[in-house]
Formats: sequence, structure tokens, C-alpha cells
Amino acid sequence: MEKCDMKCQILLIGDSGIGKTCMLRRFADDKFDPNCILTGIGVDYKARILEISGKSVLTQVWDTAGQERFNTITKNFYHRADAVMLVYDITDVRSFENISKWMYNIDENAKDNIVKMLIGNKWDLKDKRVISRDRGEEMAREYGISYHETSAKTNTNIDVAFDNIIREIIVKKSQTPTGMHNDIIDPTQKQEDYVQNVLKLCCQL
Repeated sequence: MEKCDMKCQILLIGDSGIGKTCMLRRFADDKFDPNCILTGIGVDYKARILEISGKSVLTQVWDTAGQERFNTITKNFYHRADAVMLVYDITDVRSFENISKWMYNIDENAKDNIVKMLIGNKWDLKDKRVISRDRGEEMAREYGISYHETSAKTNTNIDVAFDNIIREIIVKKSQTPTGMHNDIIDPTQKQEDYVQNVLKLCCQL
């Protein structure tokens, strides 16, 4: 078993079809599959241990479905999250406009001190963009959160975005007496088993 200084849980939130699953797999496995799809249960999960600010951080990232039929599952995951990445597609106006809906859901269901970050995804399609970087940055300023543009396809700013949000989590946890603790990770536990166990816990909330 491997001992880490801390654990953080990050949710990827946003409409379906905007590249959240590809972001997750690029971050965790450094792979890109243009045909990647979310599991049928409405959530996917990957973990990666990173060294950030002198700490060994178990980073657990949850990819949540954007469809209405998975809303109950998605809302339950807010309670456990340390941070949320609100993702939209820079070539899709509706996904950008729906960020306000996702932000409302976060405010209604998440912890008060949850870290938030706005992500404009599919930067590789910047020639087809309909949402300018200025509009993305303006929205982020209105919400008082940080902003990045990313591409899972070209691996642009994926690690940068995750690195920065984890640093924000570390700061928040350091301000809470019980926020910093050691976690024991069992590398033999199957990903599917872990997801099912967490789903059971979430459904009990």
C-alpha cells in the first residue's frame, strides 16, 4: 500500500458531449480516444498520485454525465467533492450558457468551501470557436473563479489546469484543522469495485 499526504476529489461537471471523459482519460492515462464514452452508470472514475507543493496527493477525478436522467447521481457526488471543474465546449454556445445551471446545482448541493474552476475545452478547434476567450474569462471573473482553456486531443493545459486546482484545494484544506491527513491507498482494489462502493455511499446521503 502507498501512503499519501492527502487526498482530493474533483468532479468534472458540464453538458454531455463536451469532452469531459476525454479530459479524464488524458489526465489519468495520457491517452486520447475520440470515441470515448461515459459508462452506463452515469459516472467514471480515475485516480493519479501527484507531487504538488511538496505533498504527495492522491487525486481522484470523477466524470459525471450531463444528461438529466443522471441528475440525482451527479448531485449526490457534490457532497463528497473538494473541487469542481465546470467544463464547456468553446464551439458550443449552449454548453457555455448552461454553465449557470451547473453553477446553481453546485451552490445548492456542494460544500460551501468547494473549489471551482471554469474550463473552456476543445481548444484544438479554436478556429471554429463561438465562445471567445474573453467571454470565458469574463464569466470566470463574475463567479470569482479561475479559468483555463484545454484540449484533451492535443494535451493542451490538461495538467496545468489540474495542477492549479489541486493547489487551490491544498490551500483550502490547510485552513481546516481536519483537512490535511494521511490516506492509505490500496492499489489492488479494482476501479469498478471502488466506483460501486462510492455510489452506494452517495445514494445514502
